[in-house]
Amino acid sequence: MTDVEKLSAVLDIQALKARYFRCMDSKDWAGLEAVFAADLVADFRDSTLQHNPDMLIRGAARYVATLAPILEHVTTVHHGHMPEIEILSPTSARGIWAMEDKLWVNEGANLPYRWLHGYGHYHETYAKIGADWKIQTIRLTRLRVDAG
Repeated sequence: MTDVEKLSAVLDIQALKARYFRCMDSKDWAGLEAVFAADLVADFRDSTLQHNPDMLIRGAARYVATLAPILEHVTTVHHGHMPEIEILSPTSARGIWAMEDKLWVNEGANLPYRWLHGYGHYHETYAKIGADWKIQTIRLTRLRVDAG
């Protein structure tokens, strides 16, 4: 790949991650599913206050179907910062994103806290499928979680 092709891929992946955050926070579940490869591996086992083995999920549709009811009554704000993206080939890449999220739990939600403010990193791999980059794997690690 030329440097221009690599730069173009990096910009496409940054736009992909921006869609991920926007779709998550706006609860656009079809849009969120569309950022993922169909065979996504999503590892959110350590993403909140307690390790949850049920949050290792295979498949984009299954992941979104699991996530949507959890966040139905939760207002969320996700920010991604300082991406480190490495293009491995014309169809594969990996990246790490610093992240911060805030969650406000509304009536009707079944979560063990009323609010959460988290800090950490997304560790991802990407696949170019057809003309589009997709998130192939996603894992969230936390540096700190404040909740009440």
